[in-house]
Amino acid sequence: MASLIFKLLAALPFGLLHSLGGLAGWLTYALSPTYRRRLRANLEQALGSTEAGRVWRRAVSETGRQALEMPWLLLRPQNEVAMKVVQVSGWEHVEAALARKGGILFITPHLGCFEIAAQYFSLHGPITVLFRPPKKPVLRPVIEAGRNRGHIHSAPADVGGVRQLVKALRAGEAVGMLPDQVPGAGEGLWLPFFGRAAYTMTLAARLSEINGVTTLFAFGERLPDGKGFHLRMSPPREPLDGSTETRAVAINREMEALIRSNPAQYLWGYNRYKRPSGAPPAPTNT
Repeated sequence: MASLIFKLLAALPFGLLHSLGGLAGWLTYALSPTYRRRLRANLEQALGSTEAGRVWRRAVSETGRQALEMPWLLLRPQNEVAMKVVQVSGWEHVEAALARKGGILFITPHLGCFEIAAQYFSLHGPITVLFRPPKKPVLRPVIEAGRNRGHIHSAPADVGGVRQLVKALRAGEAVGMLPDQVPGAGEGLWLPFFGRAAYTMTLAARLSEINGVTTLFAFGERLPDGKGFHLRMSPPREPLDGSTETRAVAINREMEALIRSNPAQYLWGYNRYKRPSGAPPAPTNT
């Protein structure tokens, strides 16, 4: 049933999906007290109560749109998906990195449409993207098919997947990942994220250490009324250097700045500050 619903959603017009997504976001918000508390708490932690009060209603709707647009992005033909990118900012950084032939590390938080960057870039060259399998096993074949087509290759979030990412970067190819996910115990460090300790993966920082790699931050800003996306790409505001921990702290700061540029489109309902099983306790201050 879940697979059928996924395919039916992909068949709907894109604008209609975004309209339904806004309603789905509010339905989820109404039915889940835990989700409501987490969304509001994370927003206030990051932005303060005044700004959070201005943003939270739009954030509820945008989260629903983010969920419902995924089937369309993964199952529709890639050229049709790419046409939804109606504006691109920062492509000159990609061209410069391709000219250097040293590999590109795309870092994308759960902001706006995080699927569209890889889909768009794959029309210009190969990209390997780190993904975790969906929680519903029945959806795995459908989603993996959408994430392994054309020049897109998915890498599992395990040791073999990490080797796959390293190999791609050393071959001068592109890699994409979402480093604001909570890693497993032993795969992260407690680092500041919007003023609170968050168990933070160090993989992005370690990949940025590979010789010749260009690190770019990317996200697809969702435009109103189903008009498509503005794909934004930019280098870090400060150089990523030093130890792995120093780089991971800097990556968190870069993601904070990116999220503040469009806070309504961040996935605030995600349990970002949870302690994974087996991880040490969070420090009392950051």
